[in-house]
Amino acid sequence: MNEEQAVMDFFAQAENLPLGLAVAEQMDTLREQINNRFWRELLSCLKVLINEYGLAWRIELTEGSNSPDNLVGLYCLGSAEQPLYLRPMMEQQFLGGVWRIYFGLMWSAAPTPDQLRLPAISSLKASLQQAGFKNNASFLGWQWTNFHPRRKDFLLRFAQQPEKSLADVEMIFRSLLIAHREAVEQANAALASAPHNLAASLNRLRDELID
Repeated sequence: MNEEQAVMDFFAQAENLPLGLAVAEQMDTLREQINNRFWRELLSCLKVLINEYGLAWRIELTEGSNSPDNLVGLYCLGSAEQPLYLRPMMEQQFLGGVWRIYFGLMWSAAPTPDQLRLPAISSLKASLQQAGFKNNASFLGWQWTNFHPRRKDFLLRFAQQPEKSLADVEMIFRSLLIAHREAVEQANAALASAPHNLAASLNRLRDELID
C-alpha cells in the first residue's frame, strides 16, 4: 500500500472523516492562496520585462468573474485612445476537470470583417498560425500551455523553486511580447486608423468559451 492510499484509508474511517473534510477545505483555500501568489509574482516579473524592452503595454491582473478575490490571469492594456486593438494576455481556464493556462492575442472589442482583412492583421494571423496558435472570434491567436496551476506538481514546484517556475511561464509570454512585437505593433497601428466596431464588450469576449 502506498502512502497516498494509506492517507485516504485513514480519513475514510468514520471517526476521522470530519478531520479529513476540514483539512480538505483548508487545502482548497491554500491552493487558492498559492495560485493568487503565482499570478501576482508573475505580474511583477512581466512588469520588469516590459520596462526592460521599453514596451508600450500596461499590465494588469484578471480577477475571477464570480470571485473577485480569486486571480485567474493577467492582460496587457494599450492606449485608452484606441478602443480596438490586439492585446497579449494569459489566463487559466477550468476545462475537463482541471485548471490549465492558455495565452494569446485577444481583441479588445469585436473587429469588423474589413478590419480582419487588413494586410497587417492577415500577416500577423498567418505568423501566429505558423507558430502553432489557433484563432476564434475573441482571439487572433491563442495557445494552450502545459501548465496546470492548481495541480499538485505545479504547486510543489512553485513552492520549492519559485524563481524557476516563474521563469518558465514568463518565457512563454516573453515569446509573444518580444518575438511578435513588431508585427503586433504594425497590426495595432493599422487598427488605429481603421473604423471601429464596439458592439461587443471586452467582458463578453473574455468570458466566451474557447472553441
